[in-house]
Amino acid sequence: MSPTFPDVGDFTFKPIAFVKSAYPDKFGIPRQSGLVPHVYSEITLKSEFQPQLSLQGLEGYSHIWLVFVFHQNSSQRFHAKVHPPRLQGETMGLFATRSPHRPNPIGLSLVELVRLEKDTLIVSGADLVEGTPILDIKPYLPQYEAKPEARTGWTGQVDSADIEVVFTPEAESQLQMWAQKSSRTQLKETITAHLKLDPRPTVYKGFETDEQAPYRNKHAFRLYEGDINFEFFEKTKVRVFSITF
Repeated sequence: MSPTFPDVGDFTFKPIAFVKSAYPDKFGIPRQSGLVPHVYSEITLKSEFQPQLSLQGLEGYSHIWLVFVFHQNSSQRFHAKVHPPRLQGETMGLFATRSPHRPNPIGLSLVELVRLEKDTLIVSGADLVEGTPILDIKPYLPQYEAKPEARTGWTGQVDSADIEVVFTPEAESQLQMWAQKSSRTQLKETITAHLKLDPRPTVYKGFETDEQAPYRNKHAFRLYEGDINFEFFEKTKVRVFSITF
């Protein structure tokens, strides 16, 4: 006998804020929050939500939850099984993953609250693309939400590759000029942290030493106003060969 579900209708949500991010494009964004802590993002509340009042008290918390929309998710079909990048092509049930391709394109990220500036929250470690709509902000409560004994499922059984990141002399020089021009700090550390996560889609992996397919090994991701051009020349070695800004 099929279960009977109540008819509650559809829901409509409106953004309360939008993100100004270091990531103009989806490619290269960390797949979880907190993995690249050097990157700051700004979350500005819409005036109709009275930030001068609604943000009072939030400054006392070190971390917050962001409920957001995967607004660049173009997938219209539901897939019960997905291909998490860390599984190297194997599939897993959608609800056992953090895939953005969900029946309702809603995401949840835990970020560090650096400071409040009137109607804007400065946060670090966000994994959100530029313009991401924020649906809600909630304080993180470690006394209730931190569970050291929690099981980690399949993610705890997958070994993370120890990737070595090197910069060519040309890239080092370009990086220094970029840092001086933009007054940005820790650019090298940020780029290194990104590449250690291996942002490549699964279909582009495994060609590192294939001389017949060099184009599969060259990639680029955008960080702030710069393009980071890199190539994997071994399975766990990546080279930054050019930076344009």
